Amino acid sequence: RFSCRRLGGGLVQAGGSLRISCPASGRTFTMAWFRQAPGKEREFVGGIIWSGEGTFITDSVKGRFTISGDKAKNSVYLQMNSLKPDDTANYYCAATVTPVPPYSVLTSAQAIAGMDYWGKGTLVTVSS
Repeated sequence: RFSCRRLGGGLVQAGGSLRISCPASGRTFTMAWFRQAPGKEREFVGGIIWSGEGTFITDSVKGRFTISGDKAKNSVYLQMNSLKPDDTANYYCAATVTPVPPYSVLTSAQAIAGMDYWGKGTLVTVSS
């Protein structure tokens, strides 16, 4: 039902930029991005709620990453700028078909638990 496509290469030098996209089929209430670095737990990056709550980006990437979406295309995008080696991870998109609380009040674990569908991860490698 969901797929995650990457626009641009998966390997980028530190300081570079990359944009990944996630088109979904079917109606969704929210779409979000998560990432999981090697040996670490999956963490919430940011999300968009179509009903008007807008976008939310986690503090650890705020100012460098931007989430945007196209409701008509049921797609969410993650623009990543000023990439750092610590950003190396598998990036996953996910979605819900039912309402969720605003991302600003959810912990990363709550956001993960609330997702209904997950896309395949796409590996982003940032070299130093």
